[in-house]
Amino acid sequence: MMSLVSLLVLADSRLPAGGHVHSGGAEEAVTAGLVYDVDTLRAYLRRRIRSCGLVTASIAAAVTDGRLAPVAADRETDARTPSPAARAASRAQGRGLTRLARRVWPDAEAWDTLGRTPHLPVAAGVAGMLSGLSATQTAVSVVYTTMTGVATAAQRLLALDPADVAALTFELAGLCEETAAMAAAELTDLSDPLLDVLAEQHTWRDRPLFAS
Repeated sequence: MMSLVSLLVLADSRLPAGGHVHSGGAEEAVTAGLVYDVDTLRAYLRRRIRSCGLVTASIAAAVTDGRLAPVAADRETDARTPSPAARAASRAQGRGLTRLARRVWPDAEAWDTLGRTPHLPVAAGVAGMLSGLSATQTAVSVVYTTMTGVATAAQRLLALDPADVAALTFELAGLCEETAAMAAAELTDLSDPLLDVLAEQHTWRDRPLFAS
């Protein structure tokens, strides 16, 4: 039961890890006219789940079950994140999650090897391990938050009906579970050039609403 509660906490949008100030490229996609309604948001979410969600969840899962040590996982995340802006966003959120996790598990030695700014999937993997989650459960939390963070940002940017966005996340639940299962099975190294371009373009924006 405890692992289920931990999973719910890690997937909760209220978790103070800094995710609420990141849009996962949604702000730039909206500005570029790529996302402008629920249908185009659906396409964008599917794309992010299948690429960024899959890769980051696979790293987090490997940390949780011990296949990757945190330091090695941090290097693997760097190698799988071509965009410097995306790497910076990942480390900013990883720092936030680590700051919180150190309060929950202050005596855990795992944090000593991470430093102050680990990548988000590495911090999530260690948190999953300390929470007693399985690799699949950790992967589910990472894929789910990848989806909901973007969906919430798009809802705010486009003033979409919250019920429509919530219904969309229910619709994509099966894809999230399928992606999490793939992520837990093995490390992946898929990249999406469009998402990398959007991340870099966002750094040039004057007074953006979101950090990424």
